[in-house]
Amino acid sequence: MTLALTQPFIEFAFMRRALVGCLALSLGAPPIGVFLMLRRMSLMGDAMSHAILPGAAIGFLIAGLSLPAMSLGGFVAGFAVALAAGLVARSTVLREDASLAAFYLVSLALGVLIVSVKGSNIDLLHVLFGTVLALDDAALILVAAIATVSLVLLAIIYRPLVVECFDPQFLRSVSRASSPTHLLFLVLVVLNLVAGFQTLGTLLAVGIMLLPAITARFWAEDVSSMIVVAVAAAFAASLAGLLLSYHTSVPTGPAIILLSGAVYLLSILVGTKGGLVWQLIPRKHLEA
Repeated sequence: MTLALTQPFIEFAFMRRALVGCLALSLGAPPIGVFLMLRRMSLMGDAMSHAILPGAAIGFLIAGLSLPAMSLGGFVAGFAVALAAGLVARSTVLREDASLAAFYLVSLALGVLIVSVKGSNIDLLHVLFGTVLALDDAALILVAAIATVSLVLLAIIYRPLVVECFDPQFLRSVSRASSPTHLLFLVLVVLNLVAGFQTLGTLLAVGIMLLPAITARFWAEDVSSMIVVAVAAAFAASLAGLLLSYHTSVPTGPAIILLSGAVYLLSILVGTKGGLVWQLIPRKHLEA
């Protein structure tokens, strides 16, 4: 059993690279997912993951499968869509979720069109589903750098971000930090989606951000504990997904996200904070 768990990482450098990349992604993305969930913006993460596609596709159109070009293009496109959706919501009768939906559908179609015209089906699959087993040094450095920046910025804006999740009106009344905090948070969302794009592709990047975060809600109540649980769940799913892919030859990215989904479904049943099984256990009189 021990050999089956360790042998792939001892023998193959690409498995070690994939493990390091998944660890970095698991450190940076799930904490952002926790705040997306608390702010009732989970579907925004999905929309933003598709919004980066045309920028990445334009980078691909200009420079091919170039990491800097596709990453920069994806970041610019994702941030532009977030700002545009907010501007439309504030300037028209359209709500922000509807505006984001419209932008992400157009972005997804445009990105697929650009990659299809310029490249092959293999290139399109690379952009949509990522290549976690083919991470090179540049990609690892990028993912690790984004995780580091995310954790540092999250530590700086942690307190106003928590307050804004539960009482945004109070934060606006006592501080001017509301708008800068929201803007920095959007930057962190887009940055981590760009990191996820490098490993899991645009269609699956949001999965490692949101599924562990939603899972954590069934095991913890305070924000800091949810972040710890989400990071642990993301890395456990990544490690198990890599091993499952190695031993069965299933695609790695989908395996990681499906295992994250399996942990989420299990948590719905047995999670100690609102799981279905625990709700069936009779509680003592006046017990919270």
